[in-house]
Amino acid sequence: MRAVVYTQYGEPEVLTVGEVEEPHAGPGQVRIAVRAASVNPLDWKLVTGLMGRGPAPEGPTVPGFDAAGVVDEVGEGVTGVQAGDEVFGLGPATAAEYAVLRAWAPTPPGVSAEVAAGLGVAGETAVRVLDLLGLPEGGTVVVDGASGGVGIATVQVAVSRGLRVVGTSSPANADFVRSLGALSTTYGEGLADRVRELAPDGVDGGVDTVGKGSVRDLVALTGDPGKVVTIADFGAGELGVQVTTSNDGGAPRLAEVAGLVAQGRLEVPVQEVFPFDRAADALRLSREGHVRGKLVLVP
Repeated sequence: MRAVVYTQYGEPEVLTVGEVEEPHAGPGQVRIAVRAASVNPLDWKLVTGLMGRGPAPEGPTVPGFDAAGVVDEVGEGVTGVQAGDEVFGLGPATAAEYAVLRAWAPTPPGVSAEVAAGLGVAGETAVRVLDLLGLPEGGTVVVDGASGGVGIATVQVAVSRGLRVVGTSSPANADFVRSLGALSTTYGEGLADRVRELAPDGVDGGVDTVGKGSVRDLVALTGDPGKVVTIADFGAGELGVQVTTSNDGGAPRLAEVAGLVAQGRLEVPVQEVFPFDRAADALRLSREGHVRGKLVLVP
């Protein structure tokens, strides 16, 4: 089958389009004919070797962690879904004509495959980090990186749970962050002071989506490192901050995402769609770090 592949670590230009063997659905899995796959920061971090450069990959390696498409194989023990169903979800090597998903949910009515593809990692992560914080309705949460894919989803899920949200972004994205239902401020030095002006009654939780040093400010704001979650600052555990990367068992979280989308309470915009043969451009743009929403690849 046709897929985006890389055979060595390096700049995004190492990505090409090649032929690899088709995967097949194992127990508890489904296979989809991919209509769209999203790009996540982890993709360029892996391709460039930032996540721990070692020996060259063993053969062509396909990037991608989420996708949307049409089910064409159902693994043993799977119920509630059949061939022909449109779904979105999580799985490895999704930038290909076919991909196996380990967690999925029905694509909400009227939602395109390009939009649905961007809901998997972003939506599941948003629900997961807020579940880890466990904040009560009426609480205040700071989301650092509120204009990126995960940040956008986290703000909206938090608002849907009755939380007051302070979202950080560049000045250019301030109005957009406010449109999501959050109070807006800029990221970077002086963050804690700016947030205190917006939330004088205190902050109950903090979410770091970008890993650019905000966790200490978030700990200072909450007064408790256990009330801070990061998905990108892997050294923050030494401070007592919750570091979360695993999306195992994500199906219930994806179901919550699908429900919010169907209710019109969650929307993750797609900034740009790229064909597979422009995957390098998509990863390069993702690495620049100024994407509002999601980047998507299509076969």
